[in-house]
Amino acid sequence: MQPRNMSMSGVVDLAAVKAAGEAKAKAEQTRAEAARRGDTGAVPPSSLVIDVDEAGFERDVLQRSAEVPVVIDFWAEWCEPCKQLSPVLERLAREYNGRFVLAKVDVDANQMLMQQFQIQGIPAVFAVVAGQALPLFQGAAPEIQIRETLDQLIQVGEQRFGLTGLTVDAEAGAADEGAEPVEQVGPYDALLEAAVRALDANDFGGAAQAYRNVLTDDPGNTEAKLGLAQAELLARVQGLDPQQVRKDAAEQPGDVGAQITAADLDLVGGHVDDAFGRLVETVRRTAGDDRDKARLRLLELFEVIGSDDPRVTAARSALARVLF
Repeated sequence: MQPRNMSMSGVVDLAAVKAAGEAKAKAEQTRAEAARRGDTGAVPPSSLVIDVDEAGFERDVLQRSAEVPVVIDFWAEWCEPCKQLSPVLERLAREYNGRFVLAKVDVDANQMLMQQFQIQGIPAVFAVVAGQALPLFQGAAPEIQIRETLDQLIQVGEQRFGLTGLTVDAEAGAADEGAEPVEQVGPYDALLEAAVRALDANDFGGAAQAYRNVLTDDPGNTEAKLGLAQAELLARVQGLDPQQVRKDAAEQPGDVGAQITAADLDLVGGHVDDAFGRLVETVRRTAGDDRDKARLRLLELFEVIGSDDPRVTAARSALARVLF
C-alpha cells in the first residue's frame, strides 16, 4: 500500500472530547499544580513507546493526550509493511524525547478500535491531541515525511492546545536497562573519514555514497545524515552559473525548478533565511506536484543546517502556516 498523507486540519471528535481551550487550560493547570508540589513529572524512556488495548485506551491514549500528543500505530503481526514502519516510529519516539508518545495497537486483538477509527488498511497512523483524533498517514511512509508530519503534529499540539510534551528521566532510563547508558559505536570511522576526504577533493558523488553506506547499516547516524545532505547539496550546485541561476529565478517566479535551484545556491552562499524564505513562498504559491517538490527540497535543506538551529525552527513554523 502506498503512503497517503492526510491533513491535520480535519480534526475528528472522539467520545468524551473536550474543546481545545479547555484542554489547554487543563494542561496549564496540571503543570502549575505539579510545579507547586515540586514534581517534575518526569517519565522513564520506556514510557515513550507503549502497547495499548481497548481496555486501557481511555487511560493510556485519551487521558494522556491532555499532556502530550499520542501517535497511534495500528499494526498486525502478519503485515509486512508494518514491520518496516513500526521500528522507525519507535526509534523516532525515543529520539524526540517526550515530544510525543507512541501507542501501538494490534488490530487483530483490538477490532473495536480499528472500527472506531474506520481503518481500511494497515499500517495506519493516527494521532490524538487533547482528546481529538487526527489521521496522519497510511502505509510505510519515508522517514523524511514521517519526521515532517511529527514536527507539524507537535507544533499543532503546542500552539492550539498548549501541550509542551513530557520530561524524560534519563537516570530512570539507565535504571530500566540495569546499567549506565553506553554510547553505541559502530565500525563506521573509516567510511566517515573517506567521505570527508572525498568532500575535500570535491568528489561529492563519492562522499554521498560513503555516507549512504553508513546509513544502510545505521539509519540514525547523525553525522552521516548531515554529511549526506551537505554532499548532495554541493553536488547539485557544482558547475552552476550563479548569475544565471539568480536571473532565471527573478524573471520566472512561477518556475519551481528555478526557485529550488536558487534556494540551493542561497544556502551554499550562507544566505540561510533567504533560501528557506524562497521555498516557503514557493510552497505557498503552488499546488500539487510543484508544491511537493518545493516542500521536499526545503526539508532536505533543513537536514543540511540541523534541526536544532533556530532558523530551521522558524522556517518549520512558516511552512506549517502555509500548508494548513
